[in-house]
Amino acid sequence: MGDDTRSTGSDSSRRDFLRTAATTASGAVLGGLALQSGVHAAGSDTIKIGMVGAGGRCTGAAMNAMNVDKGARLVAIGDIFMDRVHAKRAALKAKKPDQVAVPDSQCFAGFDAYKKVIACADVVLIANAAKFHPLHALAAIQAGKSVFVEKPHGIDPAGVKMIAQACALATQKGLSVVSGLQSRFNPGYRAMMQKIHDGAIGDIVAIEEHYLRGPYGLRPRKPGLTEVQYQCSNQYHFTWLSGDDVPQSLIHNLDRSLWAMGDKPPARCHAVGGRSSSVGEVYGDVFDHNAVVYEYANGVKIYAICRTQVGCFNRVSSIIMGTKGRCNVFGYRIEGETPWHYKGPRVNPYDAEQKALLDAVRSGKPINSGHHMARSTLVTVMGQMASYTGKRITWAEAEKSDYSYPPAPSACTMDMDPPVKPGPDGCYPVRVPGKTKLL
Repeated sequence: MGDDTRSTGSDSSRRDFLRTAATTASGAVLGGLALQSGVHAAGSDTIKIGMVGAGGRCTGAAMNAMNVDKGARLVAIGDIFMDRVHAKRAALKAKKPDQVAVPDSQCFAGFDAYKKVIACADVVLIANAAKFHPLHALAAIQAGKSVFVEKPHGIDPAGVKMIAQACALATQKGLSVVSGLQSRFNPGYRAMMQKIHDGAIGDIVAIEEHYLRGPYGLRPRKPGLTEVQYQCSNQYHFTWLSGDDVPQSLIHNLDRSLWAMGDKPPARCHAVGGRSSSVGEVYGDVFDHNAVVYEYANGVKIYAICRTQVGCFNRVSSIIMGTKGRCNVFGYRIEGETPWHYKGPRVNPYDAEQKALLDAVRSGKPINSGHHMARSTLVTVMGQMASYTGKRITWAEAEKSDYSYPPAPSACTMDMDPPVKPGPDGCYPVRVPGKTKLL
């Protein structure tokens, strides 16, 4: 929706939601994993699934949903591009012929395709350009549908306010919201976080997060595409669509960091970032490196680094350091005074998050990831803004801000001029720390 929708809930009610939802949301998410898939929705064994987005992640989420619930039926797909809709329908039909029932009349294209998918489905899977996640989640919940929302759950402070509003409305309406921050559905991570909260590494003093990789799928311009079509086809490389790499990549790491810190946000952050080696039209206007230092009032710091460059050293890691030991998150291991190594069951967390959602729908016991998904997203947004501007940004400033990358999600059309255009050299202008102003 537009500005009128964002302002429906007051700032105080949004803060109350973020502050009080921790127990009900996080507890309900974990409790949902224990539900049995055999519990059915009233009057039907079938749950109609709709996909908003026809990229790899939404296709994967649909597969996960059909893997864990044989009564799940994919009935509608929407995307900016109809050729992607048809391609993903064919691919999913080949793998799940008995569960994919998407007629041509329920294949939708364009910026308003989400509305038509919502009308067809019981549960809506939202995994398209992150700019639209809050708008599409809110629209689905207003229509009485439970949702899965891929990360990030917004790309700017205004978007985070909208996703918080959507999650609060879902609670009021008895609907479920499940986040694509799938670490929370991993039993190994849950066991490890419990150990940390029980004091196995003592007091946390610092956390180190790395997400170093090559660029996400680069999409060269195809002949005949308009400028807005090209940017949407290459959406990871345009800030107005994706939010850039701190929200896109580091959000999983930072969600786990906040989890370890009791889901308390840092007080402030500063950052460095820019574009050093990714030259050319296909790289859009995003940075290719960012490093953010988050500071807590008690002195704890999170050092978070991401990079998207070709031909460089890659690493994805999370290390939590305490006064009595350290935790290798990806290794499920604690070293120090109280050594520990998780040896319990391993599950596919992508399957687990869909199972939690569909079991909640069948049982009539809604779950809501709202607390951590909104908070963790805003932490990444403030980090990206600190990188863009070169300024220190406080949590209070980020939480108070209504800033959004234009245009408003509800104002996007296929014939509009996008907010960024290539320069004379064919490259897109990049933000300049020290000169760029956002908040």
